[in-house]
Amino acid sequence: MRFSLFQLELPLFKKTPPPAAEEHRHIHLGARIVDYKLRRARRRTLGMTIDRRGLRVGAPPRASLREIEAFLRLNADWVLKKLEEWHAERKEHRVVVRDGATLPLLGAVCVVKVEAGANRVRWDGHALTLQARPDADLRHLALRGLRSRALEVFTSRALHYAALLGKPMPPLALSSAHTRWGSCSEKTGIRLSWRLIHAPLWLIDYVVVHELAHLVEMNHSKRFWSVVESLYPDYRAARHELKQLATTCPELH
Repeated sequence: MRFSLFQLELPLFKKTPPPAAEEHRHIHLGARIVDYKLRRARRRTLGMTIDRRGLRVGAPPRASLREIEAFLRLNADWVLKKLEEWHAERKEHRVVVRDGATLPLLGAVCVVKVEAGANRVRWDGHALTLQARPDADLRHLALRGLRSRALEVFTSRALHYAALLGKPMPPLALSSAHTRWGSCSEKTGIRLSWRLIHAPLWLIDYVVVHELAHLVEMNHSKRFWSVVESLYPDYRAARHELKQLATTCPELH
């Protein structure tokens, strides 16, 4: 059997059919009951990943539950250790939205300011001002501000690279994905995770270029990567850095 220890399987940019339904299950590992998601797919081995969504197990269609649970128990110490590490990391990246809070924004630091108002948001450079009523949901206001800034920045970069590619600007919308940073469809255009606004601009540019390249090659062939490289020569370094972003994006509370 093969498995990936603490592997971040980030399903970035895939244009495959919707994944098979996941089965929610649980298992006793030591003194703990651990929830996990089981997905059967066309594969030859058992595998597992742990990320902010918890424990997920991939299994061949004919693998029995006995085999799957034996696999988990064999690796119980590792599973419990990595789940604890993820829980600790999530706590570290929690940001309570309040006056003076800070967030990563475009590779710099964004300062949140809260003042009395009618539930509106305003950007002053890298400062996000929440003009809030006394009973306002500050997290909701901050998300509104971050999403509006994300759409503005992403649209600007997509216009720039679409022109270089010689393609018309496709429709662009935001998603709330944590790890699937972008997707491209011939019918609906490009979707980018608003959370990319936490990343430096050079990483945002890579994701934008990656998705625009699918307007030329709707695959990940050598021709596709040649298109990417023509617009973004250092794409390999960007791909590596992007994998780390999923572990550092803040969670607003």
